[in-house]
This record gives sequence, C-alpha cells and structure tokens, in this order.
Amino acid sequence: MEHFDASLSTYFQALLGPRDPRVKGWFLLDSYIPTLLCSILYLLIVWLGPKYMKNRPPFSCRGILVLYNLGLTLLSLYMFCELVTGVWEGQYNFFCQGTRSGGEADMKIIRVLWWYYFSKLIEFMDTFFFILRKNYHQVTVLHVYHHASMLNIWWFVMNWVPCGHSYFGATLNSFIHVLMYSYYGLSSVPSMRPYLWWKKYITQGQLVQFVLTILQTSCGVIWPCAFPLGWLYFQIGYMISLIALFTNFYIQTYNKKGASRRREHQNGSVTAVNGHTSSFSSLEHSVKPRKQRKD
Repeated sequence: MEHFDASLSTYFQALLGPRDPRVKGWFLLDSYIPTLLCSILYLLIVWLGPKYMKNRPPFSCRGILVLYNLGLTLLSLYMFCELVTGVWEGQYNFFCQGTRSGGEADMKIIRVLWWYYFSKLIEFMDTFFFILRKNYHQVTVLHVYHHASMLNIWWFVMNWVPCGHSYFGATLNSFIHVLMYSYYGLSSVPSMRPYLWWKKYITQGQLVQFVLTILQTSCGVIWPCAFPLGWLYFQIGYMISLIALFTNFYIQTYNKKGASRRREHQNGSVTAVNGHTSSFSSLEHSVKPRKQRKD
C-alpha cells in the first residue's frame, strides 16, 4: 500500500506540479488513498444498500435527520461567514486571485476550505439516509455523481490550489447549503412541511451558482494571475456538467410535475405526482410500490 501511495504521489506531482506545502500533515490530505477508499465505499453502499434493505422495513430516522441537517446548516453558515471575512481581509481580487498573494488571509481561507472538503465526506450521509428510508427515487445519477466527485475534486484542490481563486465556488455553495440543509431539517418535522415552499427556488439558486462560478472563473482565464490555468479550465468544464444535470433534474421534477397536474385537473381528478426522475434504473426496478410514509 505504501508503494502504491508513493507511486500515486509521484504521478500526481509529475502531472500537476509540486503540492502546496502549507497543507502538509493535515488530516486526510497527505495521501489520496483514504479519499479514494471512502469514495469506493460510498459507491458500494449505493449499490448494495438497496439490496440489503429490500426485505426490511424503512427506517424513519426523523430525530437524527433533524440533528444532522441542523449540524450541516450551522457548518455551512460558519464556512460562508469565514470565507467572506477571509476574502475581505485579504482584499481578494474578484477577477483573478493567486494562491500566495493574500498574506495571513490565505491561511484563513485554507483552514475553512479544509472544512469544506471534509464536509463533502459528511454529506455522503445524505445518500445513506435516502437508502435507509427507502427513498430510492432521490438516489439519482445527478445525486451520486455530485457527491462522489466533489470529495475527490476537493482533495486535489486542497493539495494544489487551497486558496486564491478557489474561494468563489465554495463560498456560493456554502450559502446555498445553508438554505438547502435548513429546508431539509425543517421538512423532517411533519408539522412544518405545509409551510415549506422554497424547494424549487433552491434548485434555481444552485443553477445561478454554477453560472456565476463559470463567469468568475472565466475572468481568471481572460485576465490571468498567479493561479494555474488548468484548474480554471477544469472548473468551467465541471460546472457545465452540473448545469446540464441540474437543468435536466429541474425540468423532470418541476416542469413535468406541473404539466401532469394540469392534465389531471382537466380530467377532473388530482393525484399525487412524484416529480423525481433520472433515478438509477436498477434501483427503480428493485423496489416494490408502497404506500407513502407520513413521516
């Protein structure tokens, strides 16, 4: 394993250049193997979890979901506030910011972005709760792709470009996650559900976030600074993939749901519509229809 890890490290440095020494020795960052193994374990649970739960009743998880979502809401709020103040203190340039020009503020950004990276590991629990509750329709291609890729991408970001221009997408995403996890936390309480109307707008906010990140990243390409161009091109490509997937999710979930409801009103009846699509077909076919839970 040590030989494999050394080979990986040599390959990454040959491809990407020397690592940033400021994060040497930080938890989970020295070796890529823990991040890789966590990602493989995550995908195995996505695959095997529904098989394990097939003949078992779904878990409610209501109490732990409230605590879990509250914790991630507070963590996201902390990261957002710290990133905003760090950018302000370092007088970061919106158009392009190098990784060594913010002074002490750079270290503040690095510390916060480590928590951002670690939060992507915590967020694997989103999927595990869906599986435990047998909400397989929410384990979509988009969901798994986004969760599995973010942890790995941010391991590389933290080792090579842990501050500077990397701050922008993480700041926006932390703000969106404050809204998203507070929504999910409140939706875990049945009495609150009738008052939760902003789920659709969270998805819209995510799409706006991706577009703004592309625009800000493109500024670093047009007006370059001491930030590697390769990372900027990669981020633009990744954001485009998320826009495509989230747009498809939005259309499938909201536009088709609205069209179905209109057709049902025309036929003189209204039924519950499940707007979630693009699920893994293996999950859809492995689950028998069941009555919707009230919790």
